[in-house]
Amino acid sequence: MQQSETDQGAPAVNHAPAGDQAGTAAIDVAHLVKVYKTTRAVDGISFRIARGSITGLLGGNGAGKTTTIAMIMGLVLPTSGSVEVLGAKIPDQRYDVLGRMNFESPYVDMPMRLTVRQNLTIFGRLYAVKHLRERIDRLAEDLDLKDFLDRSNGKLSAGQKTRVALAKALINEPDLLLLDEPTASLDPDTADWVRQHIETYRKTHNATILLASHNMLEVERLCDRVIIMKRGKIEDDDSPERIMARYNRDTLEEVFLDVARGRVREGAP
Repeated sequence: MQQSETDQGAPAVNHAPAGDQAGTAAIDVAHLVKVYKTTRAVDGISFRIARGSITGLLGGNGAGKTTTIAMIMGLVLPTSGSVEVLGAKIPDQRYDVLGRMNFESPYVDMPMRLTVRQNLTIFGRLYAVKHLRERIDRLAEDLDLKDFLDRSNGKLSAGQKTRVALAKALINEPDLLLLDEPTASLDPDTADWVRQHIETYRKTHNATILLASHNMLEVERLCDRVIIMKRGKIEDDDSPERIMARYNRDTLEEVFLDVARGRVREGAP
């Protein structure tokens, strides 16, 4: 497996499959920088994410994860560097690929007075989804929304809102799905159910998923690659197993604490 060096000097692994040439990755970030006044929120990061993979984007509060995702989506303009998504340059060609990507976060509420069906209808129309009624019915079946499909969003429980948010993110059957803490505030049973659906969707649609999460067990279970950020830079980039071995740790949570607290890696270089 070919390796490159990150800005921090830690080994970063190129996870693109053999034959994956420039421009064919789902996400291609090169020397990306975002400066807010005197703060470098993102400081020269580079990575490529192969299509059909699930990659975890980890880091403490203020590490630069949210800003990175916002630049990938074209919502924030980079100070310098470049982003390509599904072969389109972001933000210049953003509208060429918006219909093939989507975003989900339990922290972003949909209109509270509208029913679940009304919210999904509006988002489906924004994405010009064909056979929208049938698509909503299928999502309601798959995500167990039927009992509250005609209930206002403001009257839903946290778990129900999360399932609705996932339905919204899948309304257009995206090739690229960006998830921000998808199971936050959920009980273990509901969280496991959501993770299973994410895994199934990725496999059945060959979708690419970028997952930002503080749930390290979730990342270990779902992700075949992990990018760890700290202070705007990439601290490490590899499979969960190789990162844990490099730090001589048994869990990603222990690695996360090592990185956050500035501990020196104990494993093999």
